Amino acid sequence: MISEEMNGFLGRYTTQGSKKISTTVKEQRAELEAFMSPLKIPEGVLIEDLVLADRPARKYVPAEAKLDRALLCFHGGGYRVGSLNGYNSFMAHLALACKAQVYGLDYRLAPEHMYPAALDDAVAAFVELSQTIAPERIMLVGDSAGGGLALACLLVLKKRGLPGSGAAALLSAWLDGTASGESYGDRRAEFQHAMQNYAGEYPLDDFGISPLFGDHEGLPPLLIQVARNEPMRDDSTQLHVLALDAGVESRIEIFDSAFHDFQVFTNIPEARAAISGIGAFFLDVVV
Repeated sequence: MISEEMNGFLGRYTTQGSKKISTTVKEQRAELEAFMSPLKIPEGVLIEDLVLADRPARKYVPAEAKLDRALLCFHGGGYRVGSLNGYNSFMAHLALACKAQVYGLDYRLAPEHMYPAALDDAVAAFVELSQTIAPERIMLVGDSAGGGLALACLLVLKKRGLPGSGAAALLSAWLDGTASGESYGDRRAEFQHAMQNYAGEYPLDDFGISPLFGDHEGLPPLLIQVARNEPMRDDSTQLHVLALDAGVESRIEIFDSAFHDFQVFTNIPEARAAISGIGAFFLDVVV
């Protein structure tokens, strides 16, 4: 049965389509952080700021964490917005669910830093983290654009002959800058334009921008979560099929009565249940 909290969010999603979005990236960043930062941080998680691969980062360590494994998390926000402050609650809940330390990366954002800046930061962070924690004991996690960044990171690591992570969890992931899936409907041009604002002069089907079109053979186990009625749904369902065809272990969870990126709004019971599912996946495949 759908929760009251989810009903409230779904109602806002239905009505906000006609509302004007803030005009500047600075305003969008400030509004998103102000909206997400008040989400409750669960007790029992130590939070520490640090530097990872020359970028600001934040570590979340629950009391019962196994310190020989970790998650590296890339926040969503269309490669233009999103912050560690806004993701404090999500990453702390994730640390508790996985019983592991979570590292959140403050990667560079467009338009100040265009592609491949974010991807370079993601790869460098994973390489540095894997010097202290075995790469097969690290799980990459990303939501929306962060999910695309996580998958692109794995593809780059493979192309360079470097060890990849032991698993990846992709949440409502933005994997196709060309917006080729039927689920985009009449919003296809909107999403293409948004991705072009990150890609700059690079083609939208470049695998670093659209990792759906990469070579998925040899990737680690994937957990894919997506809402049934979101525009990016087909990115996830197509990846699941392609991954299985490439011999990759892939699990997909499609959520009814949900919305894009609902998992990060930890005041919704369904989000906390999805995070628990991520924890179960991590504890199952990362040994």
